Amino acid sequence: MDKVGLTFDDVLLVPCRSGIRSRREVSTRTFFTKKIELEVPVVSAAMDTVTEAEMAVAMAREGGIGVIHRFNTVEQQAEQVKAVKRAENIAIDEPYTIGPDATVAEAEELMRLKNVSGLIVVNQSKKLLGILTRRDILFRPREARVAECMTPAERVVTARPDITLEEAREIFMRYKVEKLPLVDSENRLKGLVTSADIVKKLMYPHASRDGKGRLMVAAAIGVKEDAVDRAEPLIAAGADALVIDVAHGHTEMMTQTLRKIRRSFGDDVEVVAGNVATAEGVEDLAAAGASAVKVGVGPGSVCTTRIVAGVGVPQLTAIMDCAEAAQAMDVPIVADGGIRSSADVVKALAAGASTVMIGRLLAGTDESPGAVVVRNGRKMKIYRGMASFYAMLAKNSRAGEEDILEDASDYSYMAEGVEAYVPYKGSASDVLRQLVAGLRSGLSYLGAHSIKEMQQNAAFIRMTEAGLKESHPHDVEPV
Repeated sequence: MDKVGLTFDDVLLVPCRSGIRSRREVSTRTFFTKKIELEVPVVSAAMDTVTEAEMAVAMAREGGIGVIHRFNTVEQQAEQVKAVKRAENIAIDEPYTIGPDATVAEAEELMRLKNVSGLIVVNQSKKLLGILTRRDILFRPREARVAECMTPAERVVTARPDITLEEAREIFMRYKVEKLPLVDSENRLKGLVTSADIVKKLMYPHASRDGKGRLMVAAAIGVKEDAVDRAEPLIAAGADALVIDVAHGHTEMMTQTLRKIRRSFGDDVEVVAGNVATAEGVEDLAAAGASAVKVGVGPGSVCTTRIVAGVGVPQLTAIMDCAEAAQAMDVPIVADGGIRSSADVVKALAAGASTVMIGRLLAGTDESPGAVVVRNGRKMKIYRGMASFYAMLAKNSRAGEEDILEDASDYSYMAEGVEAYVPYKGSASDVLRQLVAGLRSGLSYLGAHSIKEMQQNAAFIRMTEAGLKESHPHDVEPV
């Protein structure tokens, strides 16, 4: 009973002597897992009102990473992962193709379904026959054949499969083309480079990318019997990390699931496990094979675990306790929950976290799932905890109506989350850039050129309620 649990508003970081002349000098680079390094230490939460493909793309472009939620079918989640992987590439390994005998109507429908502006025309042996773009079929009869409309292979500029980024740029500049099919010595299609992907590569130089130049993305799984069955198609779709996502991660089910994943997929797959709030939790999950551990029991703005179950550890104390064990076990920790501002990001990282996972701050952005609604004259979006009543009903809806009714009337279940409105915030990129700007400022105040150096320099001081009040604007009338 002697130990006191502290959270972000209970402390401040003591400023240090600093030789940093510009905040551009500092690096926010960090590790999400043992192998995955990010330019920005921010992860979007695996929640159905926060992260699907659109959010994951925005996160990766800014140097972070998104975790696609698991409250859908396996097929739907895998498609979300594939959508992120196809959003940007140096080379698309499997470009969308069509046969020469297909109709214009079929080509239009495929372009619409896949959200692309062109298709590669190939025969059954995958030999390149031509390219079909929207411009080629404009005003064409819908029953016309693709072969009649396409740009034929002899007029298509191609390149070898091992082309470099600089070589591709040179070809685009020289020939003024938009799509560059990659073919082998027998003219078989092996991939595709687009000018749009080259432009995006230049626009987002710090984006989180895999070895093939694709945007990085993580995907969530649970701990029940179907965990491995869900993991397999997600890995096949290109997920760079699996996140075993449960409220209480320090359980036998969690360690069993970790070991199953390792037996099934080996050490090449990065697996984040959690959530825990103690050093013992970190040690057990790291020993079972976790590549990173998520820390946080009850700090989220729509989580009610602490007031329902009476269980949890204030988030700053949880991070500090877990960080010491994580350092000894050589695993990064992800501080999940309780982040309300860039100051909280700085404090969480200074306390020992490698990255922070954010839900509420991103839930009101354009990229989060759901529509913008007007409430009392203000634009809002809905945000809910994944243990809330309606989130659980949505999750179980795949099982059929009888199961939904049974779960809804099961008094043994007590919701540990709420549904709420959050203000509409515009672009997720703007939110991330503001958080990173605050982080850079914090690093400079601590005389740290990196997050690791900040953790070495960090000294916290407790403050009173009066100190917290003093920290905010006071004794003035806001304009």
